[in-house]
Amino acid sequence: MTEEVQKHSVHTLLFRSLKRTHDMFVSDHAKPVSLDEKSHKLKMLVKLRTEYGPVLHMPVLKEVRGKALNPSDPIDSSGYLPADDAEYLITGTHPYPPAPGVALTADTQLQKMPSEAGVQSMALALPPSQARQDAVRTAASVGDIHRHAGGAERSQPPQHTLTLMEAGGMKNTALIPRKAPTMPKPQWHPPWKLYRVISGHLGWVRSIAVEPGNQWFVTGSADRTIKIWDLASGKLKLSLTGHISTVRGVAVSSRSPYLFSCGEDKQVKCWDLEYNKVIRHYHGHLSAVYDLDLHPTIDVLVTCSRDATARVWDIRTKANVHTLTGHTNTVATVKCQNSEPQIITGSHDTTIRLWDLIAGKTRATLTNHKKSVRAVVLHPRQYTFASGSPDNIKQWKFPDGNFIQNLSGHNAIINTLAVNSDGVLVSGADNGTVHLWDWRTGYNFQRIHAVVQPGSLDSESGIFACVFDHSESRLITAEADKTIKVYKEDDTATEETHPVNWKPEIIKRKRF
Repeated sequence: MTEEVQKHSVHTLLFRSLKRTHDMFVSDHAKPVSLDEKSHKLKMLVKLRTEYGPVLHMPVLKEVRGKALNPSDPIDSSGYLPADDAEYLITGTHPYPPAPGVALTADTQLQKMPSEAGVQSMALALPPSQARQDAVRTAASVGDIHRHAGGAERSQPPQHTLTLMEAGGMKNTALIPRKAPTMPKPQWHPPWKLYRVISGHLGWVRSIAVEPGNQWFVTGSADRTIKIWDLASGKLKLSLTGHISTVRGVAVSSRSPYLFSCGEDKQVKCWDLEYNKVIRHYHGHLSAVYDLDLHPTIDVLVTCSRDATARVWDIRTKANVHTLTGHTNTVATVKCQNSEPQIITGSHDTTIRLWDLIAGKTRATLTNHKKSVRAVVLHPRQYTFASGSPDNIKQWKFPDGNFIQNLSGHNAIINTLAVNSDGVLVSGADNGTVHLWDWRTGYNFQRIHAVVQPGSLDSESGIFACVFDHSESRLITAEADKTIKVYKEDDTATEETHPVNWKPEIIKRKRF
């Protein structure tokens, strides 16, 4: 007769199994594993090679100059070979004794050429130059952001990192424990305040450009006009009519007395400001033209359109030099610069493309954004740029578009970006908010939501374009309540009245 097996719950069975395992191994708990001499030696040898490999080429002590450095040599706690009263053999780095009238003896050996070891050991003894120390102290740009936003360095513990020091201009590798990376503190920027509201347009103000002389600025609007305003007084100087639909982009040339405009009527016009007349049309786009930019050094105009292309035009001959194809949706923004890549476009297909102007082909495609890229801005001093999208503002490094960091927090459709030399980045959004950021750290130091013009609906609160004037003391925004608002820095603000309330986020390391 078979005995019936008692049935237990899974929980009980699992618990019993755990107890059996515990009882079996409890006697061996915390016992050290017996040391295998051969594997230990091999492990230590590999460790020593890894730690001290980069410094094996340094000037060797007198005693060990003849023999190769043995990885099993004893190393003291400071990480260097024990000295035993040995000194560095510092040989002269000049072919002759340093002063006239010094006899050539065995002590002052005549050398035909300075020895390599002599040069290196002299370099060891030389202090770093003042200029280099200053540069190291103040150089806190892209490299800093990379390090603090979580770069490759985080994969190693800081105390085992080998740093490449430069002493007196000579490169030599020194075993110095690098300081653990810390987030750089944001630079303090005074807050900006609204000081002028200019009304005059009868429709949304879609675009702004400031002329190179900083005397006046120009705006394009949904009322189909282009207006020129005096920058100092805010008075209207001139209205230009000719477009038959919204004017989406304006640009003033620094090389000739020309103003360029583009609009939803597919037209790109060149205005001669001496006669205030259209002198050229650039035909070719198949749909609304959303933005345009002038190349800073050659007579070339680049426009981008809802037909998913950007076009490069010869200003003088009106020839379509290149049609930059590759985007799969509206190209919303375009920027030009002197250095490669000379053209940058952002599109509703969520990508940013960097273009080779000579070949007319894509150099790189940046696919990190999840939503439409409507704004791109180039930093005036650094070789970097930023792009704005509803998911994030991202900073990138030229020439290949390496990602630097995210600026998160402006949760709206970002229509426009502007940046000045002080490192103030401005983002303007569809809901009427303006956020001001510290470029280097991504700290959001101010948020502005200006009231709409009396008589407008609250929903008519939107920023379509913003730009700094050339003195960088004024910020001009183009808005959906048909006004142009001008902001300036608050002179009365100090670090005490407006302190930096900064809490670094580790989330910055996110790439997407």
